[in-house]
Formats: sequence, structure tokens, C-alpha cells
Amino acid sequence: MTNRSLQLLPLLLLLSVCNLNSLAAAVINLSPTQSDMTPVVREALEGIDDKELTIVLAPGTYRFHNDYAFNEYRFITNHDNGMKNIIFPLKGFDAVTIEGNGAELIFHGQSQPFLFEDCRKVTMKAVTVDWDIPFLFQGKVTAVNAGEGWWEMKPDTEGFSWELNRRGVQFPGVEGFNFSSLGSTLTFDPETRQVAHGAWDASIDPERVEKKENGVLRFYEDLRHFPAVGTIISSKGTKGENRYAPAVEVAGSENILFEGIVIHHALGMGFLFGRTDGITIRNSGVYCREDSPRMVSIIADATHFANCKGEILIEGCRFENMLDDGTNVHGTYVSVDQVISKRKVRVKLEHFQQLGFEFAGADDEVWFIHQPDPARKETNRVVAVERINDRYSDLVFQEDIPSALKRGDILENKTWNPTFTMRGCTIRNHRARNVVLKTPLKIVIEDNDFSSMMSAILFRGETYYWFESGGVEDVTIRNNRFDHCAYSGSEHAVLYITPRLGKGFDPTAPYDRNIRFEDNVITTFDNRIVWADRVDGLSISGNKITKTKAAAQLYPDAPLFELMNCRNVSIENNRYNGDYKYALEADERSRQTLNIGRNKGIKFRVK
Repeated sequence: MTNRSLQLLPLLLLLSVCNLNSLAAAVINLSPTQSDMTPVVREALEGIDDKELTIVLAPGTYRFHNDYAFNEYRFITNHDNGMKNIIFPLKGFDAVTIEGNGAELIFHGQSQPFLFEDCRKVTMKAVTVDWDIPFLFQGKVTAVNAGEGWWEMKPDTEGFSWELNRRGVQFPGVEGFNFSSLGSTLTFDPETRQVAHGAWDASIDPERVEKKENGVLRFYEDLRHFPAVGTIISSKGTKGENRYAPAVEVAGSENILFEGIVIHHALGMGFLFGRTDGITIRNSGVYCREDSPRMVSIIADATHFANCKGEILIEGCRFENMLDDGTNVHGTYVSVDQVISKRKVRVKLEHFQQLGFEFAGADDEVWFIHQPDPARKETNRVVAVERINDRYSDLVFQEDIPSALKRGDILENKTWNPTFTMRGCTIRNHRARNVVLKTPLKIVIEDNDFSSMMSAILFRGETYYWFESGGVEDVTIRNNRFDHCAYSGSEHAVLYITPRLGKGFDPTAPYDRNIRFEDNVITTFDNRIVWADRVDGLSISGNKITKTKAAAQLYPDAPLFELMNCRNVSIENNRYNGDYKYALEADERSRQTLNIGRNKGIKFRVK
């Protein structure tokens, strides 16, 4: 027996692996100790040959360091690719179950807690995830002098890790890792724990930092938007460094159920799914502990779905104080780099956080989209994929490709698109949007409570930056409650439909279709309710809208409804209580098929 095995023996006495026969499921029973549990988990998983696995966690607190983690170079969509320290790498199982029993898992340093890959069935229940030291820098703004180009803050120390040296503020200082700058920064209201009213995203890299009396730091930098005195400012490091890994990653799997999973912190997204079929997240959450001084929960989206299919259901969940969207559901556009032959096309992944992503596999159907028209055109079936590197691949098709296909056109995967339902959820107090949606299949958003810094619900397929596809075709948004939405410094709306396509595409062509925004209750301090561009089929009906004086208006000249390049829009049976300057702004094309009727409290004088 090695020295290492002897060292682990006392911990392994707390673990049992049961194999009743060669066909039985393996069972790992874990109990918490004061020591690092990572080597215990590793030793247990290395002994598993069965295709079904159950991990049972006894109640209590478990601590995980990454010294003995599994190392693997991973391409993680919408994250920073690289070598990852994976604590629970669960791959290739017919069924894997984690019975959490309310266990609390505390991670340390650069770690990826859970990876489920190539699994046919995954069930995880009643687990809480957190970090001992967050990868955040936070404190209260105490003074600002925009004229002299400086601002001051008193950084939090309890529960945070940072130091000031000749390179400036260094954080989080865990295992030798620090971000190269303060980077992405946002301010919060200490009373409401919301993003501060009128706040702007900032990327901060001060010229110098001075230490003042009473633990105050002064930052010299000529910012476009200085933080307000009294707000809590929080930084998460610079882009390209600050999305290490999600708390839970699911890749190439199916039949997923997460229930009672709570994530208080993560070094990227909360739940991330790629090319996964059938997902339910129920009674789970991403939010800060009730007694925590942290203003931020996780670094990026609470939930994110890239090129998934089957039914996605998010029900009874709570997402708060993360630094990106509540959920984002999308496919991936690839651009045509070269037409090699009648049946072979070389395609390119455009965004640096998509590198290595599997756009298509054998037997997937693909749409061809020809500039300047963004509409989905011909379909063809992939028979082989020849990978060139992490950015380029050659797709071989079953039939001849369209003769008009050229460099710069785009392809969209038809096979990997999901239906999506969100029901009974609360999403609030975080950066960006509550829900971002990009799937052509059926979408239902009902009975949720939304409050958003930016738009509550955003539709934005794009061939510009993220290259996230695509246009929606069947959406119902009903019986939701929208309260205090679109309060960032930049201009948004409660419902915002705004394709972002490259210069090669027609900026007037319809993109999204058949969106119903019905019977919702909206309480707002500002004007914008619906802002729509290039929609064919939009029904706005039965909504109860109340304008309050709870916060200062940010864009008082904006209309309630704005339509550009739209067709077949209906605004009917809505009730409005409050003042406004303009009810409607619509271009000539949108007015040609616009139907307005039986609204109360709104006079549609066109701006």
C-alpha cells in the first residue's frame, strides 16, 4: 500500500462501494469530515466499473479542495476553455443518481464541482453548493470626485480575500491565482440588494490605487460612469479570466432531473447544458445565503442551454444576484468559411467562448441561411464531421448543398432545438435579463415573478458577436408579474425583441414570429413595455400595467410601445394606469398591419 493510500485510509472507512453482482448498480456512501473530501471521492470513483451509480451523501458539510481533483482540458461553451479541476466527473453512465439529503458542499479555489457527460439518465436532489472564498471583490463606495477622476471605497474583508500591492488590488488570492484587473464591475443598492438604479456595466482597471485611513482605498481612473456614494460595488475580474467553470455542467446527456439544488456561488454559470436531451430543474435556486455579506451569488447565468433538445422545464425556482441572465436558451450559428465540394462545407465557430463546441454530429439536420435573408432555408443531413481544430470543422452532407451557398452565409442546427417551459419562478436582483430565448419550438413562460436590471424577457438571435441562434416561432408569455424592470442605465423594455445580425443581412427582414404577451401584471417606474423589431405576429393583450413613482424615470421620452419593421401586431384589451408622453412609436411598415382596440387608459397618439 502506498503512503498516500495509508493517509487516506481513515477517510475511506467512511465510504462504502457496494456491488451485489456484476449487473447491480454501484452505491457510494459519503459522510462529512473536517478534512478535504476530494481524495475520498476520487478513490471511490476510480473503483467504479458499473454502468449505474448512486452517490448517497449523509447530511452535513463537506469541504473540497482541488489538489487531488481530476484534471481535464475542457471546451466549455460560454466559459473559458482550459484545464479544469473536476471534483465529481461522472461520465458514460446509463444512470447516475446523487441523493443529497440536504448536504452542503463547500469548494475552494478553481474547481468545477459536477460534470455529467455522456450519461443516459441523471438525477440529483437536495444538494447545496458554495465556496469558502468567493472570486469577488466588494465594498461600499464612500466618496467620488469625477472632476479629479477618482473614487473611494471601503472593501469588505470578512469572508473575502484580497490584498493591495504595487500591482494594485489583487483578488481572490487563492492558491496563487489573481485576476489581472478588477475587470467587470457593477454597483448594488445595499438596502434592496438590487442592482443600483440606473447602474451601468463597467470594466475597471485603475491607473493606481492608494490606501487611505480606516481601510479606505482610492482608485484613480477616468470612468464614463462613476459609482454613486453609498452603493456596494462588486468586481469579478476581467473577461477571458472570470468564467472558469459552471457549478454543474451537463454535456451530451439525456433525461436530466435536478431537484432541490441550491447554488450560492460558482466560478461561472450555475447550471450549464450542452447537446442534452430532456431537462427538468425543479424547486432549485441560485442566490446568496440569507446571512451572507455577499452582494453577488454566481459569476454568470443561473441556467444556460446551448443546442439542447427535447423538453426543458424550469419550475418553482429562485434565481437572484447573479451577474448575468436568469436563463438563456439558444442554438449556435456557424459561418461558412469555404465550400469545398458539392457535399462538403468548412464552417467556423465565431466567438472565442464557443471554441471546441460541437455544432453538429452525424445524422443532425442543418438549416442553410443565405445573406441577406435571415430566414431558414434548405435543410440537409450531416453524414460526417471532420474536425480541423477547435474553431474549424468540415461538414459532409447526405445531399448536394445549395448552389447559392457562399462564404459568410450561416448554418443552424435544426435537430438540436428544445421546447421550453418556465413556470412558478422568481428571478430578480441580478445583472442583465431574466430570460433570453432563441428556439423555434414551443415556448411557454407563465406564472413567474420577474424583476430585471435590463429587459425582463429578451429575444435576440444574432450573427454579430455571440452567434447564438435563432428566431422564435411559437411563444406564449402569460399570467406573469413584472415589477421594477429595465432599470439599468442603458435603455431596455419589459419585453424586448431585437435581432442583432451582421452587416450582410437585411435589417428590415422579419426574424422572430408568433409571440403572445397576454394577461400579465406589470408595475413599472418608466415607460417602455414592449420594444419590438422585425417581428411577424405579435399579440399584446389583456395586460394590466401600472406606472408608479417608486423610482426616477430614466427615459421619460420613450413610448410605451415601439415597433420597427413589424407585421401583424395586435395591441388589444390592455389596461394602463399612469402617465406617459407617447403611447406608440411605429414605422410605416409596422402600421400597415397594426391592430389596436379596446385598450383602457391609453390614447394612441403616434410619436
